[in-house]
Amino acid sequence: MKSILFLLFYLAPHAFAQTGAPKADAPMPPPPVLELVVLGSGGPGAVGRASSSFVVLLDGIPRILIDAGSGAFARLGETKLSLDRLDRILLTHLHIDHSAELPGIFKARAVASRGAINFHVFGPSGAGKFPSTKRFVDLLFGKHGAFAYLADFSAPITIVTTDIGATLSRTRKLQTLLAKDGLKITAIAGHHDDAPSIIYRIDYKNRSVVFSGDIDAAGLDNLRSIADHCNLLVFNTVVLDRPQSAEALYTLHTPPKSIGEVAASAHVGALLLTHLNPAIDQAHDDVLASIHRNYAGPVTFAEDRLRIAP
Repeated sequence: MKSILFLLFYLAPHAFAQTGAPKADAPMPPPPVLELVVLGSGGPGAVGRASSSFVVLLDGIPRILIDAGSGAFARLGETKLSLDRLDRILLTHLHIDHSAELPGIFKARAVASRGAINFHVFGPSGAGKFPSTKRFVDLLFGKHGAFAYLADFSAPITIVTTDIGATLSRTRKLQTLLAKDGLKITAIAGHHDDAPSIIYRIDYKNRSVVFSGDIDAAGLDNLRSIADHCNLLVFNTVVLDRPQSAEALYTLHTPPKSIGEVAASAHVGALLLTHLNPAIDQAHDDVLASIHRNYAGPVTFAEDRLRIAP
């Protein structure tokens, strides 16, 4: 019941206001200072959801893109959000279902702009089969990249890419990526088996949201650290509690019982479950029951195009 009320509240914030047509001269309420739009609530499977992607609005203006999974481009168009000031991109890791739509979204931003664009891209350092984010961006948009033409195709584009250390450390030290005009973005290493991954936190005017990215058990201590007392924790929810999912998947993801434990120990205000698949969709009651064994706060299952204000 809590999850249903939570979803209704944010999907229709005025649903419980007085009935009747609004007065013509009634002032429009101000937008939330911090708002999240889900572009993609799914994972790599072609199951009707776009893959992982989110836009964060500050004072009603889309400013930050978190991940750019398959299908996010179409969902972005459906939301009719302005791209004029969408200039910061936070990549949790470089799996296809989190990064494949970056070229399309960059080009959409370019053709929607009348002036120069300065993209600031953040993502994990490289390891093993995975390039660093700098190398990834250069392979796409660099001088000899696959889409080098985009640099001056519609508007002059500058891309500044920052690699974030993705190696786990006992100190669990947070890295500040930006602190300006009331906006603070911090990051810490996550863990997603062999894929270097990053956890992000966005704070703005006393509201906060944390993105776990795909995360396994090794990264949960870092997640607890960065999510401490956040208003909303966006948690990628891919597996059921053991032994209901394939054992190999637990080397990549976190089951509901552990999600509830992390949310409770980090004192988070609310949970948004995303990166969903049919197994999770068919087991909502079991997932909620498992999480609520430890965590008493509201829990919402994400859907593409969902808007939520932490």
